[in-house]
Amino acid sequence: LAERRRPDVILMDIRMPVLDGVEATRRLVASGSPARILVLTTFDLDEYVHAAIRAGASGFLLKDVTPAKLLEAIRIVAGGDALLAPSVTRRLLERFASTLPPDEDAGDALAELTSRETEVLRLLASGMSNAEIASELVVSEATVKTHISSVLRKLGLRDRVQAVIVAYESGLVKLGSG
Repeated sequence: LAERRRPDVILMDIRMPVLDGVEATRRLVASGSPARILVLTTFDLDEYVHAAIRAGASGFLLKDVTPAKLLEAIRIVAGGDALLAPSVTRRLLERFASTLPPDEDAGDALAELTSRETEVLRLLASGMSNAEIASELVVSEATVKTHISSVLRKLGLRDRVQAVIVAYESGLVKLGSG
């Protein structure tokens, strides 16, 4: 079907009759299909996340996602980016942050930020998208992007992932919070 229809994005479940979603993803990727695969499942299990990503999936979401967020996720994946459900992202970051040595300077770096920039960083580190942060703070998405750019510039960081790591290292966000 994917060969005939040539979709940009395929929504894939993990558990399906005949062929499970991980194996189907693996086969699609091996066939050279340019389609990006977004796994959509009810199972919030790390083993499924790892298997899907290893098989070549570009994203992993839970079926309780709102229609608007699903549409946003499809656009993100179609645009070439990767995406994980916030609960998956949080667990991944917690594990990653727990392996890092303590950084005493990380807390000092946050002193450069305004209170609004600090709040945006906290929400970003909790796994929220720009749109979710904008909704939470009752500002535009463009304003959120401006705050994130300012945080990155002030802290000398390259990307959002580094910003999240600093948020954990500084204690702004604690493991298991969010």
